[in-house]
Amino acid sequence: MRAVGPATATLSVVIPCFNEARTLQSCVDSVLAIQDDSLRLQLIVVDDASSDGSHTIAQGIAAAHPEVVVLRHEQNRGKGAALRTGIARASGDFVAIQDADLEYDPQDLVRLVSVLRENVADVVIGSRFLPQGYHRVLYFWHSLGNRFLTLLSNMLTDLNLSDMETCYKVFRREVIQSIHLEEDRFGFEPEVVAKIAHQGLRIYEMGISYRGRTYAEGKKIGMKDAWRALYCILHYNLPFAPAFVQFAFYSIAGGLAAALNLAIFLAMFASGAPVTASVVTAFALAAAFNYVLSIALIFRRRARYPAALEIAMFLVVAAAIGWVDLIVTRRALDVGYTPVGAKLMASAIILLLNFGARRYIIFPQRTASGWQPQNPARHK
Repeated sequence: MRAVGPATATLSVVIPCFNEARTLQSCVDSVLAIQDDSLRLQLIVVDDASSDGSHTIAQGIAAAHPEVVVLRHEQNRGKGAALRTGIARASGDFVAIQDADLEYDPQDLVRLVSVLRENVADVVIGSRFLPQGYHRVLYFWHSLGNRFLTLLSNMLTDLNLSDMETCYKVFRREVIQSIHLEEDRFGFEPEVVAKIAHQGLRIYEMGISYRGRTYAEGKKIGMKDAWRALYCILHYNLPFAPAFVQFAFYSIAGGLAAALNLAIFLAMFASGAPVTASVVTAFALAAAFNYVLSIALIFRRRARYPAALEIAMFLVVAAAIGWVDLIVTRRALDVGYTPVGAKLMASAIILLLNFGARRYIIFPQRTASGWQPQNPARHK
Protein backbone atom coordinates (compact mmCIF):
# COMPACT_ATOMS: atom_id res chain seq x y z
CA MET A 1 0.00 0.00 0.00
CA ARG A 2 1.14 3.52 -0.73
CA ALA A 3 1.30 5.50 2.51
CA VAL A 4 0.03 9.06 2.29
CA GLY A 5 0.52 9.75 6.00
CA PRO A 6 3.68 11.10 7.61
CA ALA A 7 6.95 9.34 6.79
CA THR A 8 7.17 8.21 10.42
CA ALA A 9 4.12 7.33 12.48
CA THR A 10 3.79 6.21 16.08
CA LEU A 11 1.62 3.25 17.04
CA SER A 12 0.53 2.96 20.66
CA VAL A 13 -0.03 -0.71 21.48
CA VAL A 14 -2.11 -1.33 24.60
CA ILE A 15 -1.42 -4.74 26.19
CA PRO A 16 -3.82 -5.70 29.01
CA CYS A 17 -2.17 -8.30 31.22
CA PHE A 18 -3.53 -10.56 33.94
CA ASN A 19 -1.33 -13.49 35.04
CA GLU A 20 0.52 -13.79 31.73
CA ALA A 21 4.03 -14.30 33.13
CA ARG A 22 4.60 -17.26 30.80
CA THR A 23 3.98 -15.31 27.58
CA LEU A 24 4.42 -11.60 28.37
CA GLN A 25 8.12 -11.34 27.51
CA SER A 26 7.66 -13.15 24.19
CA CYS A 27 4.61 -11.06 23.37
CA VAL A 28 6.42 -7.77 23.97
CA ASP A 29 9.47 -8.94 22.01
CA SER A 30 7.19 -9.85 19.07
CA VAL A 31 5.56 -6.43 19.14
CA LEU A 32 8.87 -4.59 19.41
CA ALA A 33 10.08 -6.51 16.35
CA ILE A 34 7.66 -4.64 14.06
CA GLN A 35 9.29 -1.30 14.88
CA ASP A 36 11.34 0.27 12.08
CA ASP A 37 12.31 3.67 10.71
CA SER A 38 8.77 4.38 9.50
CA LEU A 39 6.85 3.01 12.48
CA ARG A 40 7.72 3.94 16.02
CA LEU A 41 6.09 2.19 18.93
CA GLN A 42 4.71 3.08 22.33
CA LEU A 43 3.88 -0.08 24.28
CA ILE A 44 1.55 0.34 27.23
CA VAL A 45 1.39 -2.76 29.43
CA VAL A 46 -1.49 -2.54 31.90
CA ASP A 47 -1.05 -5.10 34.65
CA ASP A 48 -4.48 -5.88 36.07
CA ALA A 49 -3.35 -6.94 39.56
CA SER A 50 -1.52 -10.07 38.41
CA SER A 51 -0.35 -12.45 41.10
CA ASP A 52 2.11 -14.54 39.07
CA GLY A 53 4.98 -12.07 38.68
CA SER A 54 3.74 -10.48 35.45
CA HIS A 55 4.20 -6.99 36.90
CA THR A 56 7.84 -7.67 37.78
CA ILE A 57 8.48 -8.98 34.27
CA ALA A 58 6.80 -5.91 32.77
CA GLN A 59 8.93 -3.58 34.89
CA GLY A 60 12.06 -5.37 33.75
CA ILE A 61 11.03 -4.96 30.12
CA ALA A 62 10.32 -1.25 30.65
CA ALA A 63 13.74 -0.75 32.23
CA ALA A 64 15.37 -2.11 29.07
CA HIS A 65 13.07 -0.43 26.55
CA PRO A 66 12.17 3.27 26.99
CA GLU A 67 9.23 2.89 24.60
CA VAL A 68 7.50 0.54 27.06
CA VAL A 69 5.25 2.03 29.76
CA VAL A 70 3.93 -0.09 32.62
CA LEU A 71 0.72 0.78 34.43
CA ARG A 72 -0.85 -1.25 37.23
CA HIS A 73 -4.27 -1.78 38.81
CA GLU A 74 -4.06 -2.58 42.50
CA GLN A 75 -7.25 -4.65 42.20
CA ASN A 76 -8.32 -6.87 39.31
CA ARG A 77 -10.86 -4.91 37.28
CA GLY A 78 -11.05 -6.78 33.97
CA LYS A 79 -9.77 -6.46 30.41
CA GLY A 80 -12.06 -3.58 29.49
CA ALA A 81 -10.94 -1.55 32.50
CA ALA A 82 -7.29 -2.23 31.65
CA LEU A 83 -7.88 -1.08 28.09
CA ARG A 84 -9.47 2.16 29.28
CA THR A 85 -6.43 2.85 31.43
CA GLY A 86 -4.03 2.14 28.56
CA ILE A 87 -6.00 4.02 25.91
CA ALA A 88 -6.10 7.13 28.09
CA ARG A 89 -2.29 7.04 28.30
CA ALA A 90 -1.72 6.52 24.56
CA SER A 91 0.02 9.34 22.70
CA GLY A 92 0.73 7.80 19.29
CA ASP A 93 -0.95 8.54 15.97
CA PHE A 94 -2.77 5.22 16.13
CA VAL A 95 -3.83 2.86 18.93
CA ALA A 96 -3.90 -0.95 18.69
CA ILE A 97 -5.06 -3.62 21.11
CA GLN A 98 -2.72 -6.58 21.69
CA ASP A 99 -3.46 -9.49 24.02
CA ALA A 100 -0.48 -10.73 26.03
CA ASP A 101 -1.16 -14.42 25.33
CA LEU A 102 0.49 -14.84 21.89
CA GLU A 103 -2.79 -15.74 20.15
CA TYR A 104 -2.29 -12.89 17.66
CA ASP A 105 0.74 -12.21 15.46
CA PRO A 106 1.98 -8.59 15.78
CA GLN A 107 3.28 -8.74 12.21
CA ASP A 108 -0.37 -8.36 11.18
CA LEU A 109 -0.47 -4.97 12.91
CA VAL A 110 1.81 -3.56 10.22
CA ARG A 111 -0.76 -4.38 7.55
CA LEU A 112 -3.67 -3.06 9.62
CA VAL A 113 -1.89 0.22 10.36
CA SER A 114 -1.01 0.71 6.68
CA VAL A 115 -4.70 1.24 5.89
CA LEU A 116 -4.90 3.98 8.53
CA ARG A 117 -1.74 5.57 7.20
CA GLU A 118 -3.32 5.77 3.76
CA ASN A 119 -6.05 7.83 5.43
CA VAL A 120 -8.85 5.73 3.96
CA ALA A 121 -9.98 4.35 7.32
CA ASP A 122 -10.58 5.49 10.88
CA VAL A 123 -10.73 1.97 12.33
CA VAL A 124 -9.27 -1.28 10.97
CA ILE A 125 -10.40 -4.62 12.38
CA GLY A 126 -8.45 -7.85 12.03
CA SER A 127 -10.66 -10.86 11.26
CA ARG A 128 -9.81 -14.42 12.24
CA PHE A 129 -12.40 -15.65 9.73
CA LEU A 130 -11.08 -14.03 6.55
CA PRO A 131 -8.34 -15.77 4.54
CA GLN A 132 -4.87 -14.72 5.64
CA GLY A 133 -1.98 -16.51 7.31
CA TYR A 134 -2.38 -19.49 9.62
CA HIS A 135 -5.17 -20.45 12.04
CA ARG A 136 -5.00 -23.00 14.81
CA VAL A 137 -7.93 -25.42 14.74
CA LEU A 138 -9.74 -25.42 18.10
CA TYR A 139 -13.25 -25.08 19.55
CA PHE A 140 -16.20 -25.51 17.18
CA TRP A 141 -18.77 -24.12 19.63
CA HIS A 142 -16.63 -21.06 20.37
CA SER A 143 -16.41 -20.40 16.64
CA LEU A 144 -20.16 -20.84 16.22
CA GLY A 145 -20.84 -18.55 19.18
CA ASN A 146 -18.52 -15.89 17.76
CA ARG A 147 -20.32 -16.02 14.43
CA PHE A 148 -23.73 -15.75 16.10
CA LEU A 149 -22.68 -12.73 18.17
CA THR A 150 -21.14 -11.13 15.08
CA LEU A 151 -24.35 -11.74 13.11
CA LEU A 152 -26.52 -10.17 15.82
CA SER A 153 -24.12 -7.23 16.13
CA ASN A 154 -24.17 -6.72 12.36
CA MET A 155 -27.98 -6.77 12.31
CA LEU A 156 -28.10 -3.92 14.82
CA THR A 157 -25.11 -1.88 13.59
CA ASP A 158 -25.74 -2.41 9.86
CA LEU A 159 -22.10 -3.42 9.40
CA ASN A 160 -20.92 -6.54 7.55
CA LEU A 161 -18.06 -7.60 9.81
CA SER A 162 -16.94 -11.21 9.86
CA ASP A 163 -15.39 -11.13 13.36
CA MET A 164 -16.77 -8.64 15.89
CA GLU A 165 -15.10 -10.37 18.87
CA THR A 166 -11.54 -10.19 17.54
CA CYS A 167 -8.86 -8.59 19.70
CA TYR A 168 -7.11 -6.84 16.80
CA LYS A 169 -8.70 -3.45 16.39
CA VAL A 170 -6.60 -0.44 15.39
CA PHE A 171 -7.91 3.11 15.70
CA ARG A 172 -6.87 6.65 15.04
CA ARG A 173 -5.95 7.81 18.52
CA GLU A 174 -8.36 10.76 18.51
CA VAL A 175 -11.18 8.40 17.55
CA ILE A 176 -10.77 5.85 20.34
CA GLN A 177 -9.99 8.50 22.95
CA SER A 178 -13.21 10.34 22.04
CA ILE A 179 -15.37 7.29 22.83
CA HIS A 180 -16.80 6.91 26.32
CA LEU A 181 -16.01 3.26 27.16
CA GLU A 182 -17.88 1.57 30.00
CA GLU A 183 -17.34 -2.20 29.97
CA ASP A 184 -14.86 -3.69 32.45
CA ARG A 185 -14.45 -7.22 31.07
CA PHE A 186 -14.73 -8.78 27.63
CA GLY A 187 -17.81 -6.69 26.86
CA PHE A 188 -15.34 -4.14 25.46
CA GLU A 189 -15.50 -5.77 22.00
CA PRO A 190 -19.27 -5.48 21.30
CA GLU A 191 -19.36 -2.12 23.05
CA VAL A 192 -16.62 -0.51 20.99
CA VAL A 193 -17.98 -1.97 17.73
CA ALA A 194 -21.42 -0.54 18.51
CA LYS A 195 -20.02 2.88 19.34
CA ILE A 196 -17.78 3.19 16.27
CA ALA A 197 -20.67 2.01 14.08
CA HIS A 198 -23.01 4.70 15.39
CA GLN A 199 -20.43 7.42 14.80
CA GLY A 200 -20.36 6.80 11.06
CA LEU A 201 -16.62 6.06 10.99
CA ARG A 202 -14.76 4.56 8.05
CA ILE A 203 -14.28 0.95 9.11
CA TYR A 204 -12.16 -1.60 7.24
CA GLU A 205 -11.53 -5.29 7.91
CA MET A 206 -8.55 -7.49 7.00
CA GLY A 207 -7.74 -11.15 7.53
CA ILE A 208 -5.19 -12.01 10.23
CA SER A 209 -3.44 -15.08 11.59
CA TYR A 210 -4.70 -16.66 14.79
CA ARG A 211 -3.00 -19.08 17.15
CA GLY A 212 -5.73 -19.76 19.70
CA ARG A 213 -4.93 -21.36 23.02
CA THR A 214 -6.82 -23.88 25.12
CA TYR A 215 -8.18 -23.40 28.63
CA ALA A 216 -5.32 -25.55 29.88
CA GLU A 217 -2.95 -23.04 28.27
CA GLY A 218 -4.63 -20.12 30.04
CA LYS A 219 -7.64 -19.06 27.99
CA LYS A 220 -9.90 -16.99 30.27
CA ILE A 221 -13.10 -16.12 28.40
CA GLY A 222 -16.13 -18.21 29.40
CA MET A 223 -19.90 -18.62 29.11
CA LYS A 224 -20.52 -15.71 31.49
CA ASP A 225 -18.67 -13.46 29.07
CA ALA A 226 -20.77 -14.76 26.16
CA TRP A 227 -23.96 -13.76 27.97
CA ARG A 228 -22.44 -10.38 28.75
CA ALA A 229 -21.53 -9.93 25.08
CA LEU A 230 -25.15 -10.65 24.13
CA TYR A 231 -26.34 -8.07 26.65
CA CYS A 232 -23.81 -5.49 25.38
CA ILE A 233 -24.89 -5.96 21.76
CA LEU A 234 -28.47 -5.15 22.73
CA HIS A 235 -27.68 -2.47 25.31
CA TYR A 236 -25.35 -0.40 23.12
CA ASN A 237 -27.24 -0.80 19.84
CA LEU A 238 -30.99 -0.88 20.47
CA PRO A 239 -31.29 2.79 21.55
CA PHE A 240 -30.19 3.75 18.01
CA ALA A 241 -32.15 1.05 16.15
CA PRO A 242 -35.07 1.84 13.81
CA ALA A 243 -38.53 1.87 15.39
CA PHE A 244 -39.58 -1.50 13.97
CA VAL A 245 -36.45 -3.16 15.37
CA GLN A 246 -36.94 -1.54 18.75
CA PHE A 247 -40.57 -2.62 18.77
CA ALA A 248 -39.64 -6.23 18.01
CA PHE A 249 -37.37 -6.34 21.06
CA TYR A 250 -39.74 -4.24 23.14
CA SER A 251 -42.47 -6.78 22.40
CA ILE A 252 -40.39 -9.34 24.28
CA ALA A 253 -39.90 -7.04 27.28
CA GLY A 254 -43.48 -5.84 27.06
CA GLY A 255 -44.69 -9.40 26.71
CA LEU A 256 -42.92 -10.39 29.91
CA ALA A 257 -44.38 -7.36 31.70
CA ALA A 258 -47.83 -8.19 30.31
CA ALA A 259 -47.53 -11.76 31.58
CA LEU A 260 -46.64 -10.42 35.03
CA ASN A 261 -49.54 -7.97 34.83
CA LEU A 262 -51.94 -10.78 33.94
CA ALA A 263 -50.67 -13.13 36.64
CA ILE A 264 -50.97 -10.51 39.40
CA PHE A 265 -54.40 -9.38 38.21
CA LEU A 266 -55.78 -12.92 38.06
CA ALA A 267 -54.35 -13.81 41.46
CA MET A 268 -55.85 -10.73 43.10
CA PHE A 269 -59.16 -10.99 41.26
CA ALA A 270 -59.51 -14.68 42.15
CA SER A 271 -58.83 -13.86 45.80
CA GLY A 272 -61.80 -11.50 45.84
CA ALA A 273 -60.01 -8.16 45.51
CA PRO A 274 -62.00 -5.40 43.75
CA VAL A 275 -61.43 -4.98 40.02
CA THR A 276 -59.99 -1.49 40.39
CA ALA A 277 -57.49 -2.53 43.07
CA SER A 278 -56.50 -5.63 41.09
CA VAL A 279 -55.93 -3.69 37.87
CA VAL A 280 -54.04 -0.80 39.49
CA THR A 281 -51.76 -3.01 41.57
CA ALA A 282 -50.99 -5.39 38.70
CA PHE A 283 -50.33 -2.51 36.32
CA ALA A 284 -48.05 -0.65 38.74
CA LEU A 285 -45.85 -3.67 39.42
CA ALA A 286 -45.73 -4.63 35.73
CA ALA A 287 -44.89 -1.02 34.76
CA ALA A 288 -41.95 -0.98 37.17
CA PHE A 289 -40.70 -4.29 35.75
CA ASN A 290 -41.15 -2.97 32.21
CA TYR A 291 -39.19 0.18 33.06
CA VAL A 292 -36.23 -1.85 34.35
CA LEU A 293 -36.14 -4.00 31.20
CA SER A 294 -36.54 -0.96 28.97
CA ILE A 295 -33.58 0.96 30.34
CA ALA A 296 -31.44 -2.16 30.61
CA LEU A 297 -31.76 -3.18 26.96
CA ILE A 298 -33.76 -0.94 24.66
CA PHE A 299 -33.77 2.70 25.67
CA ARG A 300 -31.21 4.95 27.33
CA ARG A 301 -31.80 6.77 30.58
CA ARG A 302 -31.36 10.54 30.53
CA ALA A 303 -31.21 10.44 26.72
CA ARG A 304 -32.57 13.96 26.52
CA TYR A 305 -34.00 14.95 29.89
CA PRO A 306 -32.54 15.23 33.42
CA ALA A 307 -33.23 12.21 35.62
CA ALA A 308 -35.90 13.91 37.76
CA LEU A 309 -37.86 15.16 34.74
CA GLU A 310 -37.55 11.79 33.00
CA ILE A 311 -38.94 9.95 36.04
CA ALA A 312 -41.74 12.50 36.39
CA MET A 313 -42.68 12.05 32.73
CA PHE A 314 -42.60 8.27 33.16
CA LEU A 315 -44.96 8.45 36.14
CA VAL A 316 -47.38 10.76 34.32
CA VAL A 317 -47.40 8.57 31.22
CA ALA A 318 -47.69 5.41 33.31
CA ALA A 319 -50.68 6.88 35.15
CA ALA A 320 -52.37 7.79 31.86
CA ILE A 321 -51.77 4.38 30.34
CA GLY A 322 -52.81 2.74 33.59
CA TRP A 323 -56.11 4.60 33.37
CA VAL A 324 -56.57 3.25 29.83
CA ASP A 325 -55.78 -0.25 31.14
CA LEU A 326 -58.41 0.12 33.84
CA ILE A 327 -61.10 1.44 31.49
CA VAL A 328 -60.51 -1.22 28.82
CA THR A 329 -60.42 -4.05 31.38
CA ARG A 330 -63.61 -2.92 33.13
CA ARG A 331 -65.51 -2.37 29.86
CA ALA A 332 -64.43 -5.79 28.56
CA LEU A 333 -65.62 -7.44 31.77
CA ASP A 334 -68.91 -5.52 31.60
CA VAL A 335 -69.67 -6.84 28.11
CA GLY A 336 -69.00 -10.44 29.09
CA TYR A 337 -65.29 -11.08 28.49
CA THR A 338 -63.58 -13.52 30.84
CA PRO A 339 -60.97 -11.99 33.17
CA VAL A 340 -58.21 -13.51 31.00
CA GLY A 341 -59.73 -12.21 27.78
CA ALA A 342 -60.31 -8.75 29.22
CA LYS A 343 -56.76 -8.47 30.48
CA LEU A 344 -55.24 -9.76 27.24
CA MET A 345 -57.17 -7.16 25.24
CA ALA A 346 -56.03 -4.38 27.55
CA SER A 347 -52.45 -5.66 27.49
CA ALA A 348 -52.30 -5.57 23.68
CA ILE A 349 -53.44 -1.95 23.67
CA ILE A 350 -51.08 -0.79 26.42
CA LEU A 351 -48.15 -2.60 24.74
CA LEU A 352 -48.50 -0.27 21.75
CA LEU A 353 -49.11 2.78 23.93
CA ASN A 354 -46.15 1.96 26.17
CA PHE A 355 -43.75 1.55 23.26
CA GLY A 356 -44.82 4.79 21.62
CA ALA A 357 -44.58 6.69 24.89
CA ARG A 358 -41.14 5.31 25.71
CA ARG A 359 -39.61 5.87 22.29
CA TYR A 360 -41.07 9.29 21.49
CA ILE A 361 -41.80 10.91 24.86
CA ILE A 362 -39.84 9.44 27.78
CA PHE A 363 -36.61 8.25 26.13
CA PRO A 364 -36.35 10.19 22.82
CA GLN A 365 -32.88 9.16 21.69
CA ARG A 366 -30.69 11.73 20.01
CA THR A 367 -29.11 10.61 16.76
CA ALA A 368 -25.47 9.67 17.27
CA SER A 369 -23.21 12.36 15.90
CA GLY A 370 -20.57 11.17 13.48
CA TRP A 371 -16.88 11.76 14.07
CA GLN A 372 -15.43 13.91 11.32
CA PRO A 373 -12.41 12.32 9.58
CA GLN A 374 -9.25 14.36 9.46
CA ASN A 375 -8.44 16.39 6.39
CA PRO A 376 -6.28 14.20 4.14
CA ALA A 377 -4.15 17.24 3.34
CA ARG A 378 -2.84 17.16 6.91
CA HIS A 379 -1.25 13.76 6.24
CA LYS A 380 0.65 14.67 3.11
